[in-house]
Amino acid sequence: MSTITRVLLENYAASGQAKISDFKTVQGPAPTKEQLKENEVILRPLYYSVDPYQAYRLSGVRVGHIENYKKGHPISNYLVATVVASASKYFQEGDLVLDNDGKWETEYITRASAISKAPAQQGIDPKDYVGVLSMPSFTAYVGATILAEPKAGETILVSTASGAVGQMVVQLSKVRGLRVVGVAGSDDKVEYLKSIGADAAFNYKTCGDFVEAIKRAAPEGIDIYFDNVGGEFLDAALANINTFARVVICGAITQYGISSPEERYGVKNITNVLMKQAKIQGYIIRNYYNTQAHKDFVEEVSRLYHEGKIKYRLTEAEGLENGAQAILDLFEGKNFGKSIIKA
Repeated sequence: MSTITRVLLENYAASGQAKISDFKTVQGPAPTKEQLKENEVILRPLYYSVDPYQAYRLSGVRVGHIENYKKGHPISNYLVATVVASASKYFQEGDLVLDNDGKWETEYITRASAISKAPAQQGIDPKDYVGVLSMPSFTAYVGATILAEPKAGETILVSTASGAVGQMVVQLSKVRGLRVVGVAGSDDKVEYLKSIGADAAFNYKTCGDFVEAIKRAAPEGIDIYFDNVGGEFLDAALANINTFARVVICGAITQYGISSPEERYGVKNITNVLMKQAKIQGYIIRNYYNTQAHKDFVEEVSRLYHEGKIKYRLTEAEGLENGAQAILDLFEGKNFGKSIIKA
């Protein structure tokens, strides 16, 4: 009997920071075609996506629409897979498919209604569906090109700009004629940002006072702030916004896993939103799938990537047995670009 690898949740990250002991990697019997019910398929993942929002799912604390993982059950997230067996008329063996919340198992059974066929795009590799065409890239597209309402000549500030979302925000903003200021957590990441088009970039770990560092990089102020971190850096960005600025709230990784209200950072410069007549908008990317925005995203980004006008950096872990460590590396900032796991 053939076996598969599964990554399970052993314990919630009650302390706010997940540990390797919170996960359990086990072996089990592989699913068989004979086990399939009508409209079910067996998938063999090729690449698994690793994303910051998984911190919420590991915390045991329900936040908005984000569901917690269940103890003793597999970790799950966006992935690209091939169909190895099917009891559905809509999918055939060998089809390349996407699962928005696929199990971290080397093979598993799921409903046909839970997956979709990967769009056929020239020059696109399967890993690109968890990379340049992944959910974080689409998140960047919606935030930077739609919600930010960018205008050529404006200045955009991007936090965690070398990450999965940020690096795409930088490049899509340059395509639209903006001046881009990127922020990252190491000098080599800062150099990477400059190589993909950032007009200015700095290391938040060594820059000193955030308000002054932003002012030095953007002396004429910020028209758009694309926020991935929340907390103190969001506060500093608000101190530097221009009149009619737009603040797009994509993430708040500095605040993830904090269960106590007393420990959360309280933003002090919120009155600047009033005085500058600015807008702050958060968004949930799942609301934009199956819309024209997603079709436009796939078309534009595929074209730009194929033409070599967009670069997309990945940190790739090898083997699902290293999946738990890949999550921890992401939370600790050890990744560079988008984090994925090759099955």
